[in-house]
Formats: sequence, C-alpha cells, structure tokens
Amino acid sequence: MKRLALLLMTAALYAQPLTGQNTELPRIEKVKNYLPHMTRPEVEDLLTRSDMVIIPVASLEQHGTHLPIGTDYLNGVERAKLIAQRADVLVAPILLPGQSPYHMGFAGTVTLPSTLIQEVYVEATQSLIHHGFKRFLFLNAHGGNRAITTFIVDRINQETEGIAVDLGAVTGPLTDRAASRALPSPSEPVFDRHGGTGETSNSLYLIPELVDLDAAYAARLTLPSHLEAMLPDVVAGDATASAVFLAEGLKDASTGKGTSADQMSTTGVWGVRDPAEATLQRGRVSAESFVDAAVAFIARWNELRAPGIG
Repeated sequence: MKRLALLLMTAALYAQPLTGQNTELPRIEKVKNYLPHMTRPEVEDLLTRSDMVIIPVASLEQHGTHLPIGTDYLNGVERAKLIAQRADVLVAPILLPGQSPYHMGFAGTVTLPSTLIQEVYVEATQSLIHHGFKRFLFLNAHGGNRAITTFIVDRINQETEGIAVDLGAVTGPLTDRAASRALPSPSEPVFDRHGGTGETSNSLYLIPELVDLDAAYAARLTLPSHLEAMLPDVVAGDATASAVFLAEGLKDASTGKGTSADQMSTTGVWGVRDPAEATLQRGRVSAESFVDAAVAFIARWNELRAPGIG
C-alpha cells in the first residue's frame, strides 16, 4: 500500500502544469526572418540567400488618449515583418525610442538626442555587416526621425562597407499613388496629423488589440496666431506654407516657439478631426500599398545587385 501511495503521489506531482506553461501572458508566435525570434543557425541560413536587412527607426511617444506609447515602433516593426514574409530579408529592430522632445509634456514619452540615436544605428549596422549582411533598408516610422534617418543612411554609405537606402523615400511616390487610388479623398480636408485618423487607421490594421477607439475624441488646438493663419494653406496643400509650418510647428518647449504638443493640443493629437473616424480599411490599404512597393523595390534591387556581391 505504501508503494502504491508513493506512486500515486509521484504521478499527481508530474501531472501539475509547469509554471512556465501556466503563464497568463499571450503566447509568442514565431515570425519568419524576425531577428529577435531567430536562432543563430537560422540567421546563418538566411545569409546563404540574402544580405539585406530592414531596420525600423521608431519612437516611444504619446499618441493621444487612444493609441499606445509604442505606436510608431509597433507599426513600423509590423510593416517590416509583413515585407519579410514576401521577401527574404532580415527584420532587425534596434531601438525603441527616437527623437520626440516636443511630446515630453505628456506622460510616457521617452526621447533621445539625435546624435545618440544615429550612433546606435550605425554601430548596430556595423555588427550586422560583421556577420555578412551588406544592404540595409531603413524604415522610418516617426516623422520626427526623418533627418536622423537620412543621416544614418549617409553615414553607412560613406563610412562602412554597407549600402543603405531610406525605404520610405524610395517607395513613397509609388505608395502614395496606390493608396490614393484605393481610397476616396475626404469631402472636407482638415488638419489631421500626429495621432489622427491616418495613424489610428494604420493601428487598427496593424495592432488592433492596442487601439481604444472608445477613448478617442477630437482635440482642441491652440496654435500660435501666425501658424493658425497658415493652416488653410497647409490643408490646401501649399508646399511652401507646409514647409514653413512644419519647420516651426511641433518643436521642443525649450526652443521657445510655443509649439510643443502639450502647448498646442488638449489631447496630444495634432489635428482637429476626431480619431474615431479612422477605419480599418484605410489602414489596410495604407499597409498593403507600402508593403507592395517595398517588395517591388527589393526585387528590383536584387536584379541590379545580386546578394553577396562585393
């Protein structure tokens, strides 16, 4: 009887679920060509077919009351993953924060200096070059990183063995045309930028579980009077007005311009349209047109310069 009792106790012990299998967190599903999920042999295998890497350049910043702090990082990485399912390229997210000092008036934003950001990306690229990767597509997922991304690309081309391009710059015109054909223009254009219906639509498609449309509502904007006067021309598409407007608008409070996010917007959204007007369909078209353009560019680059040359 004692032996039977011992066997029953042992069986009951091993029947209990292991702690690691009983986690309350969602399961992580492996994604093809996504560096954080890959083993060393898988990276080595990819290198036999491709020397190309997509690197999102992202940010951690407030996106109003309805989108997560990681919107730019998450949307950028998801787009990169979608590209890598159709083209043999490595997706290598390097850094979550970007340059976002003008959002520091709202909780949750993390910002880094431009010099530090570009240094991290260039050093990380050097690591990948060491392992055999040669070509780099930088996917900028935050407007405030545009100049930084350009500088990173130029430094890689000028200072390393690598070859880099700004993916948004090379696919932009094709992506914009495809998206504009698929979706009707708003009947009444209004100012609608950071955290607005465009970004919310993208998030509804790429990271729907993290969007809280019930918490969305239209912001009240308080722009400096001279910027307010420019706004109709900006909305109408005047290129000069837009360039001047953006050169001054949405800048760090320390500059004295009075245009940081919390100085201009009650919610952190930079726009007057209600973000709840966003649609999953708009986000799907935006993502699919970008992915199509990126895949086409990668295929053409492979025609012009096969992997492993040089």
